[in-house]
Amino acid sequence: MVITLTDKAVDRIKEMMADEPVDARLRFGIQGGGCSGLSYALGFEYEVNEELQREEEINGIPVLFNNQDIPIIEGTTIDFKQNMMGGGFSIENPNAIVSCGCGSSFRTKDKVGTPGDC
Repeated sequence: MVITLTDKAVDRIKEMMADEPVDARLRFGIQGGGCSGLSYALGFEYEVNEELQREEEINGIPVLFNNQDIPIIEGTTIDFKQNMMGGGFSIENPNAIVSCGCGSSFRTKDKVGTPGDC
């Protein structure tokens, strides 16, 4: 498995997927930007390009990854945390050597990206 989804993340994602078309898949990957150079991308997608993407089912959720992102995100855990200010997903990536204060931007030993705004 490329990533791990906690029970709370699974519950929240399934709630969100209930409002999406039946063929929705969760997409998790990276993109350039953020104050540390890379940021996480999390959303829904409906088509698969089998040459460029890998699909796994994690706790009943179909998840898509771009093949080139896998070495950077492998071993990542996604959780959902609720507090008095609301809720949101938190991401723990063992490959990140630097993360910004907002938690959505990071850098790895081998992949720096282009820093932008957080």
